[in-house]
Amino acid sequence: MKNLLAIPALLAFSVALTAEVNDPIPLWPAGAPGALGTEDKDIPTITPYLPEGSKSGDPIPAIVVCPGGGYGGLAPHEGKDYALWLNDLRVAAFVLKYRLGSSGYRHPVMLNDAARAVRLVRARADDWKVDPKHVGIMGSSAGGHLASTLLTHFDAGKADAEDPVERQSSRPDWGILCYAVITMGQFTHQGSKNNLLGKNPSPELVKLLSNELQVTKETPPCFVWHTYEDTAVPVENSLLFAEALRKAGVPFDLHVYQKGRHGIGLGTTPEPPGHAPAIRNTHPWVMDCRFWLKERGILPTALTLRISCLSNRRMIEGAKEQYAIEHKLPSGSTVTGEQISPYLKNGFEGFRCPSGGTYTIGKFGELARCTVHGEGGIP
Repeated sequence: MKNLLAIPALLAFSVALTAEVNDPIPLWPAGAPGALGTEDKDIPTITPYLPEGSKSGDPIPAIVVCPGGGYGGLAPHEGKDYALWLNDLRVAAFVLKYRLGSSGYRHPVMLNDAARAVRLVRARADDWKVDPKHVGIMGSSAGGHLASTLLTHFDAGKADAEDPVERQSSRPDWGILCYAVITMGQFTHQGSKNNLLGKNPSPELVKLLSNELQVTKETPPCFVWHTYEDTAVPVENSLLFAEALRKAGVPFDLHVYQKGRHGIGLGTTPEPPGHAPAIRNTHPWVMDCRFWLKERGILPTALTLRISCLSNRRMIEGAKEQYAIEHKLPSGSTVTGEQISPYLKNGFEGFRCPSGGTYTIGKFGELARCTVHGEGGIP
């Protein structure tokens, strides 16, 4: 038995995509203010990603996702991939396609697009079954600058506006900033600054868009992370913002990791169509952020998860396989979540094994042909 238990039995888990993906929705159906044309690049949109079944339960939290790209492009892995991950947490995600400096736009156009996106999500909260009091914003790199700009340059809306969307507040309820450009000063990303402000911005404009200088006690709580190894956007950007949050008395989580290049996103390559990004290769920030969301009371108390199990050489000791070995179960046997729960190590990616879940034992060394269906909580 001892030799059997020495057989490597490591699993990783990828979360099956359970999202309803809608077509992009123009932020202004009649045309965006300040548009330079009518091409796709001139039409800012949000693309809703809604967790499966979310419209039939209680309202869930929502977040507007701003991909990075130096204000010159939009990185898909910082948009769609984040949205799929958020859906697994039962958070509705709305990926923002904002107008870009590479298309001739300058501040405040990008800020106006982000503000309109938050207002639109609130205005249509009933349609998407989201909680208008739990609408956050998330951004990476230059998208992080846009997110931090809205976190520090919001308004309450216009109560007497003819457009009902404009009556909504643009203040996000919380923010997630991933290796964000924050400052337009010494530690800025020059390409982002040029695309946002032009090559010769006034000192006043540089100060206005250096968001570490714009934090107040009204700035929403934030999760902020960066890496020491980031050579494109120095870690000082996140440190400056965290320092400003601290001085203003705004709650925040700050995580600085040594390893990780700029633009790492979730730190994984997505699974084939039908699956969200694999948990096994994600950067640690993913779990830290989920913990923060839970601690803030943003996440639902329980998640419906569908977990596909894949044999893997790292990350998690295979509780299912270990149980099968110890109990001498043949391939094809089914065990319950309650039976294998004691074999789950602490830190098992936050998944609490459902007592009603069932697992089918596959042949060791090959793909573990098992699927878990049941209620998973965030411990």
